[in-house]
Amino acid sequence: MPGTDPRAGVSPVVLPPLPAAAVGLGLRRALLDDLEQAPPGDIDFLECAPENWIGLGGVPGERLQGLSARYPLTCHGLSLSLGGSAPLDLDFVDRVGRFLDTHKVRLYSEHLSYCSDDGHLYDLLPLPFTDEAVRHTAARIAQVQDRLGRRIAVENVSSYLTPHAAMSELDFTVAVLEEADCDLLLDVNNVYVNAINHRFDPAAFIDGLPASRVVCLHVAGHYDEADDLKIDTHGSAVIDPVWALLAQARARFGPRPALLERDFNFPTYAELRAELQQMRRILRGGDAARGAAA
Repeated sequence: MPGTDPRAGVSPVVLPPLPAAAVGLGLRRALLDDLEQAPPGDIDFLECAPENWIGLGGVPGERLQGLSARYPLTCHGLSLSLGGSAPLDLDFVDRVGRFLDTHKVRLYSEHLSYCSDDGHLYDLLPLPFTDEAVRHTAARIAQVQDRLGRRIAVENVSSYLTPHAAMSELDFTVAVLEEADCDLLLDVNNVYVNAINHRFDPAAFIDGLPASRVVCLHVAGHYDEADDLKIDTHGSAVIDPVWALLAQARARFGPRPALLERDFNFPTYAELRAELQQMRRILRGGDAARGAAA
């Protein structure tokens, strides 16, 4: 019915893309001082979860405004539940849209997962790899894109079990991208974690992705629960096999903007800066095996 969609008729948002080899860091409140004091050239963009900042006023809101004026901003959502069965929260999508417009956000991404079912589950849970799930999830992604008037990217998520697999994770991911006509935020740490947990070849996964849909990369650390079980934590340094996968992604897709994720157990800024420099070397075609502190 006319008038039921407050963002109906929104013109498509076209902002300049991030530079191909841009290096970013997650905007976390624990890092605000470091981000505000970072020397020019260390960081090219910041990424935040809009849920953590929408409607935030006072000093934190002012600091966000200052940082978004200094750095291009991307957003990585946590609660759309793109694969969920509960109806999409369109009021929330509208609030996100206003936040994206206000801060001139270059890229909005969400997780290829679900996180709600008659209430928020506070976790990013894996989807069944089935044709039905492809159609269902792709339709919801398309609905969000239409509502926002912009393309979004979905991220491959880490997982520790698969509800049902009629196809591989790679085939499922590619099918969703094509059905929804959306982009991919490729998390190379999640590829590594899942390759260990579910016993597949991470290099083959990256080689099988459509290059034209990869718009950004994520890199992070994880926790070794056991030799055959890795837990995605964003709470430790990036390890050499993950750096190597980033180098493979760079060779496969060309340089893409890449973000270092760190959510807790924060090291000194000097240590984060060393990882950012390692990431920049790889994106520019350098040797992934060179130490992060070189």
